[in-house]
Amino acid sequence: MMQKNYKKTLLACYLGFITQAITANFAPLLFLTFHDNYRISLGQIALIPTAFFLTQLIVDALCARYVDKIGYRRAIVASQAASGLGLIGLAFLPELFPDPFVGVIICVIIYAIGSGLIEVLCSPIVEACPFDHKEKVMSLLHSFYCWGSVAVVLFTTLFFFAFGVENWKWVACIWALVPLCNIANFATCPIEKLVEEGKGMSIGQLCKAPIFWVAVLLMVCSGASELSMAQWASAYAESALGFSKTLGDLVGPCMFAITMGISRVFYGKYGEKVDLTKYMLGSGALCLLCYVLSSMTANPVWGMVGCIVCGFSVGIMWPGTLSIASARMPMGGTALFALLAMAGDLGGAFGPSLVGNVTQWAGDNLRIGLRVGCIFPILLMVGLVMMRRLSVGKAKK
Repeated sequence: MMQKNYKKTLLACYLGFITQAITANFAPLLFLTFHDNYRISLGQIALIPTAFFLTQLIVDALCARYVDKIGYRRAIVASQAASGLGLIGLAFLPELFPDPFVGVIICVIIYAIGSGLIEVLCSPIVEACPFDHKEKVMSLLHSFYCWGSVAVVLFTTLFFFAFGVENWKWVACIWALVPLCNIANFATCPIEKLVEEGKGMSIGQLCKAPIFWVAVLLMVCSGASELSMAQWASAYAESALGFSKTLGDLVGPCMFAITMGISRVFYGKYGEKVDLTKYMLGSGALCLLCYVLSSMTANPVWGMVGCIVCGFSVGIMWPGTLSIASARMPMGGTALFALLAMAGDLGGAFGPSLVGNVTQWAGDNLRIGLRVGCIFPILLMVGLVMMRRLSVGKAKK
């Protein structure tokens, strides 16, 4: 009997997270191009990320209820097909409509469906594989989103520098090759079930478990801690250091993604030597320090250091929460991963919005906006203490 090649499964999921990074980060690099070439208003362009994340939230919710009936393999293959078709469509579909914005939004929704499926499915697919030290594997898996984000910004920026922004459609087609080629991996790699059919916890059962709601709090705070800084990193680099937009993108979001990826690789390599909850508590404390440093210091260089190191501090939060929740609710199944992904997305949407609104109320003072972001790592640490106490109480029973 041939042994199953779970390394192929892991490779497919690595490429899956890179695909998610492509779908999340490519279109924002083209916002001004859409504005200039298609005469799309900036107000309409602001709806593009809204449509992307709203679609992901809807997919998260639907997956919690239906993905077990569809089957992991069909759903994850569909994620790659939707991601690839959406990216290719972005190069051609806008010009087929009287209003190009309609074509852009259709493509964004198509590849956002793929991204949402990736977000929900890749983690439980890897969790179901018979790997040792799964929390390490999960951390390393999520690092590929970081490396994908860096690759998208660097490769696309260099391509535009070498061949001109007017050739952006070629870049869209090049990036589409990643998910389209990955279809073959997901179609043939071994995929196990996280729990036996019919034995996973229902949404109602999850909602009755106090540990589940603490995990939801951790995911909301993880998403908010990460994206509140990440989405404002470029603006911070420009306002604090006076960098150009291009350099601000490279120093801000790129360095943030790099340090976040390093954090996940570090835990992926040495995680078995460290208690995950204690590591996350330390990460929460470091994250709080970074928010305080970026928002309070008058020295712009130290402020930028706080912004970049924050990427390292948030790296373990999302994958670590998934590992903790899965270990404490082993029968949670797909519904657990889907609902936690939705909670993370809600935090990722709410956090940057809060920072932006407070910044506006404070007379466009981004430091005051980031100061409000301190609440997220604080709540994360409170949630971790609650999780530990609930786990101890459960063990005693």
